[in-house]
Amino acid sequence: METPTLNFRKVHFVTSAPDIRHLPSDDGVEVAFAGRSNAGKSSALNALTQQKNLARTSKTPGRTQLINLFEVEPGKRLVDLPGYGYAQVPEEMKRKWQASLSEYLQKRSSLKGLVLLMDIRHPLKDTDRQLLGWASGNDLPVLVLLTKADKFNAAPRKNIVQQVRRDVLEFAGDIRVEPFSSLKGIGIDRLASILTDWYLNPSLDDLSASLDDTL
Repeated sequence: METPTLNFRKVHFVTSAPDIRHLPSDDGVEVAFAGRSNAGKSSALNALTQQKNLARTSKTPGRTQLINLFEVEPGKRLVDLPGYGYAQVPEEMKRKWQASLSEYLQKRSSLKGLVLLMDIRHPLKDTDRQLLGWASGNDLPVLVLLTKADKFNAAPRKNIVQQVRRDVLEFAGDIRVEPFSSLKGIGIDRLASILTDWYLNPSLDDLSASLDDTL
């Protein structure tokens, strides 16, 4: 008998923070959403929670400037990390965002899973590979969501997913790859199921390996 998924419709906003020193106590279980600034993180969070305005979306990628934290239920949190690699902002501001992203990933001990979003048309960019390598080295489970999957019909979409699954084998970690579309509802149930498993069965110790600061 399958374990019922958590009720993600009850997710609510907790706080926005420029760095981990402004986040709540580092306990419980957190799952972080990361990806390039145009990968659709905010849309994925809104689709998962069935709340149109939980995470802000914008036609201009790169609007997630802070670490945004949401509570699923007591002790279980979703984290929307600053996007990387695209935002049309001053270089100094971009470096600041990326520093807070790296710091969170390296030092937040309650982090127990990473959802890495990639546009299905442009998967596995250098920064994506860097995150996958780091996560694998730290035994952090990763769910790769190939977003905007509605851009392809079923057969070519399946081919891309299978190719990315083969490609990530090089990292030898707990990495799952799924198609996703917030517009068409593709992959939302799978996302909810995997997150529920991570929240209810966390098995990761403190992360200590360094993450290159060039994200």
